[in-house]
Amino acid sequence: MRKTTYLLPVVVIAVVVALSSVFIVDEREKALVLQFGRVVAVKEEPGLSFKLPLIQDVVRYDDRILSRDVDPLEVTPLDDRRLVVDAFARYRIADVNKFREATGAGGDIAIEVAGRRLDSILRSQTREILGSVSSNDILSSDRAALMLRIRNGALKDASALGLELIDVRLKRTDLPAENLDATFERMRAEREREATDERARGNEAAQRVRAQADRTVVELTSDAARQAEIIRGEADARRTGIFAAAFGEDPEFFEFYRSLAAYQRALQSGNSTMVLSPDSDFFNYLKSDTGAQADTALAAASAARDAEAEAEAQAPEAEAPAAPEAPEAQVEEPAEEPAEEPVDETATQ
Repeated sequence: MRKTTYLLPVVVIAVVVALSSVFIVDEREKALVLQFGRVVAVKEEPGLSFKLPLIQDVVRYDDRILSRDVDPLEVTPLDDRRLVVDAFARYRIADVNKFREATGAGGDIAIEVAGRRLDSILRSQTREILGSVSSNDILSSDRAALMLRIRNGALKDASALGLELIDVRLKRTDLPAENLDATFERMRAEREREATDERARGNEAAQRVRAQADRTVVELTSDAARQAEIIRGEADARRTGIFAAAFGEDPEFFEFYRSLAAYQRALQSGNSTMVLSPDSDFFNYLKSDTGAQADTALAAASAARDAEAEAEAQAPEAEAPAAPEAPEAQVEEPAEEPAEEPVDETATQ
């Protein structure tokens, strides 16, 4: 009974000592074995490890990729347009020994201390890199190259902390609140100026098109008028030639036809009152079916026949051989009378 009383505490103490000398390293962690605050072993491989109980301690660090949001900071590019930049970084603990020396702590406290120091490094590099370019470069497709420059510039300082800086990204790049209204007004003015220029160029192009169209219209109209005048002149010439030919064929009929056309135009309905002298030539074919000239010719022929008849009556019988002239006069009368009948029929028609 007495042996059991002494043996049980010894067994318990042995179990406790054995358990305190064994520790497990997870695959998501790295561990440091400390002896009186000094690093005596680094455990990076996952699995079962051993340490001296009561003398050595184990400090664990996260071996996963960590994220750190950098507080927004204000930068001034080369064109003096202030920008508010919000960035974040991806990193991991590469050298736990350096990380222990830089932070002097373990666990979450060490990560928080390292994060604050990494913030300072990234803010410094961000101001330096973004201050050397214009705001247009920051807001353009060159932004990826700028983020790579920030990462490369911070690699050395991060390595001194035992950190491996994997990536740096700019999440947001905005204007300060006090500059937004002025910036919006400037952007609006620029857009209005561009719109005015576009409208001016459009009006200029429209004026050119209208001028060209007006010129084309004038040219086509002038050419059409010229051709119309040429055709009209040729038609007038042909008409005049036809009238001249017709007049040359039968002047008396042509005069008769023109007189009838004049009567048709002058003696229309509602316009039958005319003031003319009685002996006007206008009424030649209204007074006679042969016209004034034909009546004058007939009167002259009748007077000639009367004179010849009177001369024959007064002539002596010795001059009888002159009688054959009478049949010639008798022959002329029938020749003129048939000429009058067609005129009468035409006038009647």
